[in-house]
Amino acid sequence: MWLFRNPEKPPSLEFDKPWRSLDWKNSEVGTLRILLHGPQGAGKSSFFNSVNNALQGRITTRALAHAVETDQSFTVKCKTYKVKKDNPDSYFPFNFTDTAGMHESGGIKMDDIIKLLNGHINSGYNFNPLKRITEEDPKYNKNPTLKDRIHCLVAVLPANTISMMDDNIIRQMADVRKEARDLGIPQVIIMTKVDESCQLVKDDLTRIYTSKTIKQKMEECSVKLGIPVSCIYPVKNYHEERISDDTMDILILDALKSIINFADDNVEDQVDSD
Repeated sequence: MWLFRNPEKPPSLEFDKPWRSLDWKNSEVGTLRILLHGPQGAGKSSFFNSVNNALQGRITTRALAHAVETDQSFTVKCKTYKVKKDNPDSYFPFNFTDTAGMHESGGIKMDDIIKLLNGHINSGYNFNPLKRITEEDPKYNKNPTLKDRIHCLVAVLPANTISMMDDNIIRQMADVRKEARDLGIPQVIIMTKVDESCQLVKDDLTRIYTSKTIKQKMEECSVKLGIPVSCIYPVKNYHEERISDDTMDILILDALKSIINFADDNVEDQVDSD
């Protein structure tokens, strides 16, 4: 039997309760910024929606996602999403920036992703597959501070097609990872579409902890991008469901909890080094 987390204590919804009153230790950054990137169709927008579903306790579609595979990314604009709490006008102290997907013959420019990491691109910028952003663009931030920069980089990869992924896309993602490394930004992989890569998991999502196929897919992701298996989180995004699912939420919130911790650690390290 293989368990990718603590076999005696798998993730549970118990940690969902304190999320309603999260408070960060330092005041230098009011909101932690998380960047989603990866190939088109991997489920970046759907992952944000899934996080929002898990925290809201209902189905949401704030980030528009496409239901079929195409040769173009459905997301064309850089958009940052805040996540609401229970109280009106109250938000969790983190947000997600969604990006256009990478493609072997187009998609988002790697230079634009690097500019995003450094805080140079504001929400609302329309990605141009033919050219990168310039300093003259009204959405360009010439003097970003720590609060404008990305605090955790999240690569979203589909488990069902990782073996067939174009080498050029993997190379681009590896280059982005190196840039994030040089900036001290922590990185994780969200591995989506686990149900489409393993019949055992499709039949029973709770079996994800014992699936040899999922373990192999995680190891393959690790080899391709160089991210440790301990920082790879297999999830099933909300797609056809009409009500919340506890098992899906558990996996999603387990991943989110680690992402937030990594981002918070990064901010503290940046503040301490200044």
